[in-house]
Amino acid sequence: MKIIHKRIYITLIFILLLISGLGARLIQLQLVSTESFTDKNINLIEGSVKQRTQEMLVDDGRGKFEDKNGQSLTSITHNRLVLFPFLEKMKWPVQQVSEIVGMQPRELTNRLANAKTPVVITKELSHAQVEKINALKVPGVFGIPLKDERPVPLAEHLIGLEAQSKQIIEEKYSDKLKNGAIKSTTPVGISGMQRAFDEFLLPEQESKLLYHVDRLGGPMFGIDVKYTGTANPYYPVRVRTTLDLSAQELVENTLNHYKLKDGGAVLIDIKNNKVIAMASRPSINKKDPFKKQNGSDSVENRLLTPQTPGSIFKTVTAAAALEQNKIQPSFTYNCDKSIYGNNVEEDHQKGQLTFEESFAQSCNATFAQLAKEMIISNPNILEQYADKLGLIQPVGWTGDVFHFEHFKQFLGEKSGRVWTNDREKKVPNAVAQTAIGQLDVKVTPLAVANMMATIARGGEKKQVKAVDALDYKNNTSLYTFKEHELKGDTINKATAASMQQLLKGVVQSEKGTGRRFQTLPYEVAGKSGTAEINVKDDIVNKWFAGYFPADDPKYAMVVVDLNTKSAISPTNSVFYDIVKGMYDLNTR
Repeated sequence: MKIIHKRIYITLIFILLLISGLGARLIQLQLVSTESFTDKNINLIEGSVKQRTQEMLVDDGRGKFEDKNGQSLTSITHNRLVLFPFLEKMKWPVQQVSEIVGMQPRELTNRLANAKTPVVITKELSHAQVEKINALKVPGVFGIPLKDERPVPLAEHLIGLEAQSKQIIEEKYSDKLKNGAIKSTTPVGISGMQRAFDEFLLPEQESKLLYHVDRLGGPMFGIDVKYTGTANPYYPVRVRTTLDLSAQELVENTLNHYKLKDGGAVLIDIKNNKVIAMASRPSINKKDPFKKQNGSDSVENRLLTPQTPGSIFKTVTAAAALEQNKIQPSFTYNCDKSIYGNNVEEDHQKGQLTFEESFAQSCNATFAQLAKEMIISNPNILEQYADKLGLIQPVGWTGDVFHFEHFKQFLGEKSGRVWTNDREKKVPNAVAQTAIGQLDVKVTPLAVANMMATIARGGEKKQVKAVDALDYKNNTSLYTFKEHELKGDTINKATAASMQQLLKGVVQSEKGTGRRFQTLPYEVAGKSGTAEINVKDDIVNKWFAGYFPADDPKYAMVVVDLNTKSAISPTNSVFYDIVKGMYDLNTR
């Protein structure tokens, strides 16, 4: 008998300990560790709410990029009909709704069948239709504007990408992470302006439509669907870029039409030095954005990366020769010779040409000879004039913005160069190659476009802007990016005027390399360039850089086709169609 009692006591004690343990566990779950359960800091309250909540994301709360007229560059807004799943189990005015949206009632009810999440009817609605739907005040039936990503991304390299990055969150935003302002899963900018402006773009709060459900998916606490979103009138911030949506679409569509694979185009407003359109190729590999394509990351903006310019660089040699009074009006150069003094192939011989004719027809021998003469008295002549024209320093907008010192709008923009070895300045053949943009010369397409804008403005150098302002949600201004001059000396007005005539001659001359553009409605001034990259395989960089209208300059533009074959390059066709397209946009 004593043995039985002892066993009963042991069993009761065990049960009591078990109940006490379960009680302690419940206290831990419901009172102690509700917001930081286990070493993974799981928020149990949030988890329980999620279990009984159905929601639909309307806006992620991250700041947006707009063109100069306030149109979104990353998304298209459509008015949509949204139906919540609990409508399937209740009586609602489906006939009225179907008449407003122009659909059969059966189409709407079929979409709701077995739905577990809110259903978006993709048919676009007018503003009047949205007002009529919402005037019905039917719980679970909404007409709302929803944002869809653009089917074809615009300026994707310039704007950049956002993605989840726990590493960036922990490195840059540890304080915000600790105080709960953001989560480790909050998307952040990883390239382009998304990365440059990331601290201004971080979301305050998502906007959602939500309702609470029971375990069967039915509504709890009635059928009231609530909108949750930030009431802050200032956020999210909008980045007002200098881009023009219509011009950007024109450039993107033209590059796509001609299947330009590697390179791109940039269009600048000459008066204020703002980027109107910029498109780089190849397109970004969204699945693996940092995967190498043609030797570079797919997110790399080719227009901010130094490239071999070829005859585009003769613009620098010509400016130096003009300003140093090395040009004799009646003097001619033997353009049957190569830069090394040998005879060129017969089909490339141009005879005796003046300086102006040499520039129009892109005679290599002329500029090789001029450079070799000038460098004797000034070994640094070519880089000095490259700098005067803004070719070898970064040209993108840089300045102090609040606590950000040397804030850069063009993240990843690189410097150009003329020489890599000063010893080569004493080697005639090296000087000759450099004078025509070969050997070690590399410049960014953005800097080339800026050079053309500088010449068109009469020698005035400016930094290039891609963003005009940061605006609060309520349309008040957070920050305005003022125009900045580009540091350093520049060419004088007389030299700029002479360069303008030379650039016009490239197009107007009967044998000019840009004569194709004579038929355009805007008169063009510019310079062609073919840079040898791989002589054996006939691989080149093919350029055309210029501005238009020539007598009243408004736009500077560069088109470059990299690592291509000269005979099949669409560079001139792309340039031609964009100029014509800009004329059509401005006169329609």
